[in-house]
Amino acid sequence: MQLNEWQLRQLSIAGRTASALSILGVATIIATFCYSPNFRSPTHRIMLINAFYNLFDFIATMISVSGPEAGDESGLCRFQAFSLQMFPVADVLWTVAMTWDVVLVVLYHYEPEALRKLEKIYLAIITTLTFIPALVFLFIRSDDKGPLYGSVTFWCSISPNWVLFRIIFYYGPIWFLIVVVFVLYIVIAHEIFKLRHELMLTTNDCLVLSSTASPSSEPVERAARGDSKDSDAPIKRRQSSLSLRKFLLMPILFFLALLTTWVTPTINRIYAFRHPGEEPYGLMVGVAALGSLRGFWNGIIFVTMRSKGRR
Repeated sequence: MQLNEWQLRQLSIAGRTASALSILGVATIIATFCYSPNFRSPTHRIMLINAFYNLFDFIATMISVSGPEAGDESGLCRFQAFSLQMFPVADVLWTVAMTWDVVLVVLYHYEPEALRKLEKIYLAIITTLTFIPALVFLFIRSDDKGPLYGSVTFWCSISPNWVLFRIIFYYGPIWFLIVVVFVLYIVIAHEIFKLRHELMLTTNDCLVLSSTASPSSEPVERAARGDSKDSDAPIKRRQSSLSLRKFLLMPILFFLALLTTWVTPTINRIYAFRHPGEEPYGLMVGVAALGSLRGFWNGIIFVTMRSKGRR
């Protein structure tokens, strides 16, 4: 679709404004995590890791129309396309990882320390799954279709000439993962319903994670002196718990923010597929703005979901 200079300028303003707000959201997440101990839950940690991935995504959207204007073969366009292939998909995968943490806590009562050990595994898997295709696509081209990465009106991404690749390696996986997350939340909701009926939740909505036993110090000292009268020592039990309501709320809000990000671009892609060259300009502005705004929503979610200790 051919746009005039004024329309391209408006798209650039919309995309760059949203990108700037999202970069501010990323900075807020990093600063808040570093300077406040009340934002250190497993979910906060995943959002922090994801924020660094998001940063490259929003730098790419900040480039905006400068990528296509530089030409499909330019380094700027190729960097933008590589970033917009890798990091948005990684964002969805981190949402899956966050949801999987909720599954492990609700169904298997994982401790926060155990969840932290999984972060390196998540990091390796997500980086591998997103980096390899994005890198390989830099080298794919054909005589009739040109390079796989190219101009898509207001930024560089998978070229419209390679529409099947867009579906298979971009929108298809993203919506598949969104459906997976939705199904996992159905499983989580079912389990919570069972927990409530089995009275496995405490009165303040905290889920008991584990119970460890340790003897009190006084009986131990008496036993050491050879006093057998009290050597069979009351046992103190220490239970670890986690606020289920707080733990669930942040991933759910994160998921909803993800949905608002992807609905408009997907509608635009479907419309473009059915009516080539007839994309409504208003819808394109919505894609430029909403597609670059998720870092801003993530920042708001992060700072409003405060946690203390295990709770």
